[in-house]
Amino acid sequence: MEDDAPVIYGLEFQARALTPQTAETDAIRFLVGTQSLRYDNQIHIIDFDDENNIINKNVLLHQVGEIWHISTSPADKGVLATCYNKTSDTKVMTCAAVWRMPKELESGSHESPDDSSSNTQTLELLCHLDNTAHGNMACVMWEPMGDGKKIISLADNNILMWDLQESSAKAVLSSSAALEGKGQLKFTSGRWSPHHNCTQIATANDTNVRGWDTRSMRQIYCIENAHGQLVRDLDFNPNKQYYLASCGDDCKVKFWDTRNVTEPVKTLEEHSHWVWNVRYNHSHDQLILTGSSDSRVILSNMVSISSEPFGHMVDDDEVSDQEDQHQEEKIFVYWPIRTLRKCYLSNDELLHGQMKIRINTLF
Repeated sequence: MEDDAPVIYGLEFQARALTPQTAETDAIRFLVGTQSLRYDNQIHIIDFDDENNIINKNVLLHQVGEIWHISTSPADKGVLATCYNKTSDTKVMTCAAVWRMPKELESGSHESPDDSSSNTQTLELLCHLDNTAHGNMACVMWEPMGDGKKIISLADNNILMWDLQESSAKAVLSSSAALEGKGQLKFTSGRWSPHHNCTQIATANDTNVRGWDTRSMRQIYCIENAHGQLVRDLDFNPNKQYYLASCGDDCKVKFWDTRNVTEPVKTLEEHSHWVWNVRYNHSHDQLILTGSSDSRVILSNMVSISSEPFGHMVDDDEVSDQEDQHQEEKIFVYWPIRTLRKCYLSNDELLHGQMKIRINTLF
């Protein structure tokens, strides 16, 4: 990474939502959703050419509101879901919808990023996820190994499972569950486990992390006070079925074995402010990427809790036998960003949001 300069792509508006195009396996492609109160919002399709270290792009209009969360279908390149703010009378609601991008854009763009003559196109609305009776949407999660027909959304204190029918043009609520207790119980984040035949999800509310069985929609484990402050994000180890990572406003990243949730397996304290995101590398699960509002993205090498042995990713010519025997887990990449926000996007100080593509290609 030190040999190549990072590729920086400028956004016209602020942005806090970023996701890879999950169904795309042959290219490095991201979707970025913007937040603007005055103008039509956009979804930028960013195609990164790692051989030439350049990017291509396309822009789609998202006219219904500012985007707070975006996710893509694991089976269909052209289908995505967004959570967005909608203003009606004096209320602001966060809604969710499923969209299809134009057919010709599903496989990315071959335009130059400086080509300003390209026509901006719009998304095709497939269906709304009706949250009228359930509250504000926090996120939408697709079944990881499925056919793109089953999704879960989190709305205030409700877990809602939807079946997409008629080419995703209709969403039918198939089951639901709700948090019960005193106070304001609201989900902040969730993650669908790729293990156990995709029958489990994990959710975060306040300082707690909970596991749910999607077949019965019942709670199967609870990590009370998983963090000292609000839990921001979760991610499952893609190779070890019981391992879960969490991060939060206590500046910590914690790793859990869901079979025994009394204590975390490991804790990282490398950030100095809220940790917004945590992500496992899909191929090498010792690599953990975290993003924080301390303006840093940190890549950690957590070999002791991974599925790969010590030294697997270290070149034999780079370390001696003695060093290899005593190799320790370490933070080996610090990636400063002027103003970091959720999903590794800037901006408060800058007029234009900026995204550093290079480090995101690891994940």
